[in-house]
Amino acid sequence: MAATPTVAQGAPGIPARWTSSAKSGVGTALSAKSPLWFTVSHGILNEIYYPRLDSACTRDMGLIVTGPGGFFSEEKRDAVHVIEPFADGVPGYHLVNTATDGSYRIEKRIITDPKQPVLLQEITFAALKGSIADYRVYALLAPHLVNAGMGNTAWLGEHKGQRVLFASGRGVSVALACSLPWDACSTGYVGFSDGWQQLQHGGALDPAFERAEDGNVALTGEIGFSAGTGTALLALGFGALPEEAAEIALASLRDGFEASAETYTANWRRFQAGLEKLDRHAASGLNTYRVSTAVLASHLSIARPGAAVASLSIPWGFNKGDDDLGGYHLVWPRDLVETAGGFLAAGDTNQALQILTYLHSIQQPDGHWPQNCWSSGMPYWPGIQMDECAFPLLLADALRRAGHLPREELGAFLAMIESAASYVVRNGPVTGEDRWEEDAGYSPFTLAVEIAGLLAAADMLDACGKNEPANYLRETADCWNGEIERWTYVTGTELCAREGIEGYYVRIAPPDGAGAASPKDGFVPIKNRPPADTDKPAEAIVSPDALALVRFGLRAADDPRILNTVKAIDATLRCALPQGPVWYRYTGDGYGEHEDGSPFDGTGKGRAWPLLTGERAHYELAAGRPDKAAELLETFERSAGVGGLLPEQLWDKPDMPERELRLGAPSGSAMPLVWAHAEHIKLLRSLRDGAVFDMPPQGVERYVKRKTVSPFRTWRFNNKIRSIPAGKRLRVELAARGVVHWSSDKWLTVQDDKTTENAFGVHFVDLAVADLQPGSTIVFTFFWPEASRWENVDFTVGIDPSDSQ
Repeated sequence: MAATPTVAQGAPGIPARWTSSAKSGVGTALSAKSPLWFTVSHGILNEIYYPRLDSACTRDMGLIVTGPGGFFSEEKRDAVHVIEPFADGVPGYHLVNTATDGSYRIEKRIITDPKQPVLLQEITFAALKGSIADYRVYALLAPHLVNAGMGNTAWLGEHKGQRVLFASGRGVSVALACSLPWDACSTGYVGFSDGWQQLQHGGALDPAFERAEDGNVALTGEIGFSAGTGTALLALGFGALPEEAAEIALASLRDGFEASAETYTANWRRFQAGLEKLDRHAASGLNTYRVSTAVLASHLSIARPGAAVASLSIPWGFNKGDDDLGGYHLVWPRDLVETAGGFLAAGDTNQALQILTYLHSIQQPDGHWPQNCWSSGMPYWPGIQMDECAFPLLLADALRRAGHLPREELGAFLAMIESAASYVVRNGPVTGEDRWEEDAGYSPFTLAVEIAGLLAAADMLDACGKNEPANYLRETADCWNGEIERWTYVTGTELCAREGIEGYYVRIAPPDGAGAASPKDGFVPIKNRPPADTDKPAEAIVSPDALALVRFGLRAADDPRILNTVKAIDATLRCALPQGPVWYRYTGDGYGEHEDGSPFDGTGKGRAWPLLTGERAHYELAAGRPDKAAELLETFERSAGVGGLLPEQLWDKPDMPERELRLGAPSGSAMPLVWAHAEHIKLLRSLRDGAVFDMPPQGVERYVKRKTVSPFRTWRFNNKIRSIPAGKRLRVELAARGVVHWSSDKWLTVQDDKTTENAFGVHFVDLAVADLQPGSTIVFTFFWPEASRWENVDFTVGIDPSDSQ
């Protein structure tokens, strides 16, 4: 009878953590047979995702080298790392890790097998001091199966007579096989009995530790290098069952690295060959355009075509555990539409159409999109962001205007368009959260996307013969556009006096329900600051978000209010870094490392975002300054990390080598940020075309050129306006059928106006108040026929002198 395997000591191990988000490479095989995605940093593999790109299954996998006299070296910490792609736009990687003490060199080639979900590493070990016989090299794998480091089981086993290292958890199994026979192998609990602990403290593995159950576990195997064989192929197979994972791992070993690499490279060359020729080479030799297109394609789902996650990384992952299930490997509809725009700019129309189709499939029954979701479409965070509800309308219209969604095909998306437009008109203009996912209110960015989205939807409805609903959408857009300044533009503040400007657009103004009549009233909570330092006056918070009013076609680049705001942005948010100017998200942002460089933990200090340099470059192009935009493109590209990946944030303080923070280099937040790579591609296309690639034309024509003005202002329960300019009608919009009981002479005379329901479920009526003189007051309440009750609250709207809108 076989002996019972010895279980390692130290169960269940220390609390599980993820690892660095500072990726230097991401890749996948672009093959439906290989639903496997990998990431690289510090010369080793980090998270590997299977069978979906939102299911992280490993923490990392690297090598440990031991030698005479207690020599112990870990390649991720004790070596200098160099990474190169196989070729332009081919995210298979050649890594060279050279020991800092000059004792050894490790070369790796890393891909996934296009025929099956197997991660292949060809590893060559060279002794630079002494001979190969002086060293022992160990592969150390930390499985974190299906987004969790705890609850995994690891064991040593065999498959068809070959030794294999196994792990299982939450319905997924991995099997690590080697082309050279494994020498000593061991399992263990992380922090107590894992291979790192055994080798560091005992100098050797304990092969008696054959199993580690239900914990934070690790697998370690000694690669059988010898004087004649300094190269080994490691195959890490993935499957539902251990036997399945082992079977395909051994199959990949039999086929060898070269055959898989040839197909892997061919898949990527075929993808890149179909794209626009926007190639650019950085000083490093990397083709920055092809890096960005590869990043976008490496973040696409296989099981759900059109889904793409925001980043194959977990910000400050080394400080995050199993309670952070999602990291950034979730779908954000905003990021997804930006990604689609990147594909469109690169000429990949089919992928943009697939994204639109996917968005259609995950739209919620009431017309909105979730704040973020798993690739299956299941919502993750519960918020609703109005820009995310309008962005898909802009994508559909961009495809239509480019000729890729003719009327007969547009009809397939008509229900989506109507439902999304209905949600926006019924629930806007106030958003529950801005694009930074924090605050409710009137955001210039969100307003720009909403208004541009309504105009785009109107054109699409017109194309389908639905003229009356289209007209209502334009009327709503016109009305909201005329209110942007009242909602978000301030004058006469301390910042105005200090910078010598008349005013500026704020980051966000509180909704009227927060007691704010204008952006000069009320406070905005900075939700990533300590509790005693959250609420700030709305008028004191500036953001580059206001440039969206130009990007989405609502204001001219030389509008004096925009020019004033640019001065305010540069005075408060511009960060001069070695590569050039980069901008912060908003005044007082706390989403970033603490002052001592420690990770963001719910509070911190916001750092500079390269994405915002790309957005500023687009503004400069819109303003007729292509040379300035080109300079900012170079700054944008010089903000990339090793391997050319663009980070979410950059470190903006003196170097802190002990925390791997260098001035102007990526911080510990997400990298790569797919949204930033999409912005990079769009900027390359915009510069080539001499015009902002993704600027919707409707607003430019309507508001910048024709200067269309709305004849009314709208009152609704989520936007209780307090006054209207003289000469305007008052439109009252309700969620149910009602009668507006109103007077303009303090109830001496009364009118009752019934609402009419439109195609979007909005019940509205226009009150004939355009002839009222300034200083008049309209007072009104409601009778609800279906409930046969009165509102029993009087509302008032004053008549102001006519405005210039």
